Amino acid sequence: MALSEYAKKVEGKKKKGLLIFALSTCVWCKKTKKLLKDLGFEYDYIDVDLVGEHGKEEVLKEFSKWSPEHSFPAVVVDNKRCIIGFREDELRRL
Repeated sequence: MALSEYAKKVEGKKKKGLLIFALSTCVWCKKTKKLLKDLGFEYDYIDVDLVGEHGKEEVLKEFSKWSPEHSFPAVVVDNKRCIIGFREDELRRL
């Protein structure tokens, strides 16, 4: 199954391809999602802790490429680089 099957989309202006690996209970993940939404960005996100057992291995494999230590949130930008943690200044520069 494609990774996109597990992602949820937040509509907005598509300036960059953004995918957030998050935890549903993480305060910093929520702040990151809210900031991007407030800035009007379109983005996809996967709450890793809510992925069912049959997709968890696939999601964790991809997440590990971007965040080897499994730090949240992890914002993948254009499938080229990753911003780990809540980095407001970096996110605003997008």
